Amino acid sequence: MEPTSHDVLLVIDVQNDFCPGGQLAVAGGDCVIEPIHRIAPRFEHIVVTQDWHPANHLSFASAHPGKKPYEQIALSYGPQTLWPDHCVQGTPGAELHPALHLPQAELILRKGFRREIDSYSAFFENDRATPTGLAGYLRERGLTRVFLAGLAYDFCVGYSALDARRLGLEAVVIRDACRAIDLNGSVRKMDAEFEKSGVVLAKSEAPVG
Repeated sequence: MEPTSHDVLLVIDVQNDFCPGGQLAVAGGDCVIEPIHRIAPRFEHIVVTQDWHPANHLSFASAHPGKKPYEQIALSYGPQTLWPDHCVQGTPGAELHPALHLPQAELILRKGFRREIDSYSAFFENDRATPTGLAGYLRERGLTRVFLAGLAYDFCVGYSALDARRLGLEAVVIRDACRAIDLNGSVRKMDAEFEKSGVVLAKSEAPVG
């Protein structure tokens, strides 16, 4: 089944800092660009997201003296993995990868700009309650199925897919158009969550729901 006018391709965080040479590089992160370009012409609607953190963001290990990247701490909204400083507003690392060419994208959604809370999902910040506005945007435009690609499979892509399901949207993750961090078994955990919530996995050659 080909994507229809009610489908949207959600391209998650294909930014310099998540690609090789970046501050939080995902192995093979830039390899998602070719399959994204391959499937993009099939979609009438495309939305792109950008991580967009202030310099002193609370998810940065540097904001917590004595803490190191990838440690976990408890914040008001629950457990938080601490990350290297990345995707700081206005820096080259926060820019979309220069090889990503999606001029037909209708919206660029920035997330993670509130200092006190991280934002993996394109729909909600990490308290799972504060909306980004994407759900309303899709609803008003009559878009009911989300295809997801980008970085990283087991964090921002994954949480976006799960939130899409939570909102009653169909969600299809284009697996070969994603790359993962795989921190402490996070890929296995995300796979299990997908199966439980009804997120569909597909390949870029035939993204079907």
